[in-house]
Amino acid sequence: MNDDRHGRSAGDGNVVPLPPAPSERPKPSRESQRGLDWFIFFLADVQTGFGPFIAVYLTTQKWTQVEIGFVLSIGGIIGLLGQMPGGAVVDAARSERLVAGLAVATIGCAALAYALWPIFPVVTAAAVLHALASCVLGPAIAAISLGLVGPFAIGERLGRNARFASLGNGSAAALMGACGYLLSSQSVFFVTFLLAIPTLLALARIRGQEINVAQAHGALSEDGDTKAADKEATSVLHLLRQRPLLIFAGGVLLFQLANAAMLPLMAGVVTTRSAQWAPVLIAACIIVPQAIVALTSPSVGRKAQAWGRRPLLLLAFAALAIRGLLFAVVRDPYVLVLVQVFDGITAAVLSVMVPLIVADVAYGSGHFNLAQGVVGTATGIGASLSTVLAGYISDTFGSSIAFTGLAAIAALGLTMIWAFMPETRRIEA
Repeated sequence: MNDDRHGRSAGDGNVVPLPPAPSERPKPSRESQRGLDWFIFFLADVQTGFGPFIAVYLTTQKWTQVEIGFVLSIGGIIGLLGQMPGGAVVDAARSERLVAGLAVATIGCAALAYALWPIFPVVTAAAVLHALASCVLGPAIAAISLGLVGPFAIGERLGRNARFASLGNGSAAALMGACGYLLSSQSVFFVTFLLAIPTLLALARIRGQEINVAQAHGALSEDGDTKAADKEATSVLHLLRQRPLLIFAGGVLLFQLANAAMLPLMAGVVTTRSAQWAPVLIAACIIVPQAIVALTSPSVGRKAQAWGRRPLLLLAFAALAIRGLLFAVVRDPYVLVLVQVFDGITAAVLSVMVPLIVADVAYGSGHFNLAQGVVGTATGIGASLSTVLAGYISDTFGSSIAFTGLAAIAALGLTMIWAFMPETRRIEA
């Protein structure tokens, strides 16, 4: 195999040698690894407080649905438009920990603003700040992970990230739900603010000196020093012209176009068929995939390095298509919960594959986090269009046709990945 010690873009070939060998790099300390684990866990707790609880809380504050919809739309639009700028901010930063810490503090303050001043100008400003902070948090976590463990070990590290995020989401949903039921919907935001404290404490456990800054940005680096790279390879335009990045972004857009509406649409079907048990069944439909993600994500990271990225990516799209078809034909609401096993498979794979493939493609560019923003924008566009499309089809032709259509979109994404997406796995030279 060609021993290319300066690395090449994943767009230049299917398998790319990568310097230096894993044994030559110092491993991050256990304290830093565990600090990142718990940072992700508590951050998932913090972010959960901004889910459906916002609509519930603002409704109790006598807000109209138009006002609630406006605030949620503002956050969604900024979250979509801010993906690429957020990634660029992380790439430009010299300390990913500082960026992440400021973002967490901003989200904590936004939660406190919701709780104390539920008036339109304050809530709108809080929604804007929360959306902006969220745009840098995802790239910052991936950058810290890559900077700590390096490209060879990033697959397993991303698997651990997905596991702790899933555990955090599950525990937070239970905690927030209990607080909302036993205390008040306002208490959810006080709890969210308080959870920002252990989140920041966990972040502080990650040793800054163990994060290779150049490596965290996807730059060529060896022994902590940035290696020489030509200007073309490190230009933004060169990165944005990378065929694997564009194909992958298109595939992710199709995935989200098929995936985002499935659970809300299925929730409506379950409510129609079994109104009494609907809340329990819907909760089970959320818990089942989270449990699968928590159990299998680290294995997905390891298999991605052993098998390559394409087989797992194809598995995720196939599972999504099968899930859509089963939703179209299954009538028993209890069996629908079992179908959510396929959602767990897709979630476990995609939570690892998205940052992993982006890290492959962007290696050597110094714009890893900007590339994450490109894929994040595609994710947001697909998810935004999905609910509108599925809702229209369901109202016009029925839910079975809507699920079949979503399955067809997933099959289109599967075909696209199978036909055009190259393998991006990197191996030791």
